[in-house]
Amino acid sequence: MREDAIVLANGAFQTANGKVAHGLVRGSERFRVQAVVDPDSAGQDAGILLDGEERGIPVVASVPEALDAADNPPTWCVLGVAPHGGRFNDELRQAALGALHSRLNLVNGLHDCANEDPQLAEAARENGVRIVDLRRPPPTHELHFWTGGIRRVTTPRVAVLGMDCAIGKRTTARILTRGLRERGQSAEMIYTGQTGWLQGGRFGFIFDATPNDYVSGELEHAIVRCHEEAAPDIMLLEGQSSLRNPSGPCGAEFLLSGAAQGVILQHDPHREYFDGLEAGGYALPSVADEIALIQHYGVPTLGVSLYGKPDDPVVAKAKATLEVSLGLPVVCPLGESVDPLLDTLMPLLKKA
Repeated sequence: MREDAIVLANGAFQTANGKVAHGLVRGSERFRVQAVVDPDSAGQDAGILLDGEERGIPVVASVPEALDAADNPPTWCVLGVAPHGGRFNDELRQAALGALHSRLNLVNGLHDCANEDPQLAEAARENGVRIVDLRRPPPTHELHFWTGGIRRVTTPRVAVLGMDCAIGKRTTARILTRGLRERGQSAEMIYTGQTGWLQGGRFGFIFDATPNDYVSGELEHAIVRCHEEAAPDIMLLEGQSSLRNPSGPCGAEFLLSGAAQGVILQHDPHREYFDGLEAGGYALPSVADEIALIQHYGVPTLGVSLYGKPDDPVVAKAKATLEVSLGLPVVCPLGESVDPLLDTLMPLLKKA
């Protein structure tokens, strides 16, 4: 049963840092979003701002306005931003404090633990609500080391990796999972971020909250559990960051520890430099070179997914160029059918 929530995206809803809010607006099996708080975008429908699809979710300027706008009284407030470093800024912290004083439980996906903020923690106690810090590391006795149990998993796995962070990997993984189910296949997504949990993911773990020694084991454990409990025809693994992002390289875990049999590579044609590292001149590699690196791990890239709309001239040009140069399907999941990508996955299915 979904619970009603408002989402704080102060100043970030129309930026890549608002990706947590974006995921919740697009859909969640855990929360029903009543309103998004962002003074910079107030007065508009969140779905229209996000991708042109009206979803009946108003964007308002403050927590009190969000409570007034809600069709059903919300019981939760979710921090819907993922800024660099995962820290509170003053505006967001004040909004979170207002939510607690409005007797809303708080879900925080930042690295800053709200439970360790004396003022926020006291506000929660005073108002009889609780704070859930998604990035607080679990106790080590609850974590798993990699054991090699992945070899017993016969369900095929495809990793959705990216050229960079905040580029649409999770959204593409969800769209592909839904598309496979609509084709009558049993598909599960292994979430690896806080938004995946917020969207109600059944199998997964929060990568950023996991000590490095346990990351491979937690990934393997999520895959093995999914295989044993759901026995799907295929799993989509949500990637994190990118193989060559110098501020947080990631991806080998999905290829090696998760033993992915294929990759869908996510790219943003507008992005020339790694997000947040523009001033240092840290340029993205070419898509072809990234595919070659992935192949060195022994895993083929099955297709490319582009962030953006197909009618964007930059996106359209990149799509046409990559299709010819790579000889792979290239799709914009937010604006066109993902059938070409689904077609590449079908031969991997257990039933195939």
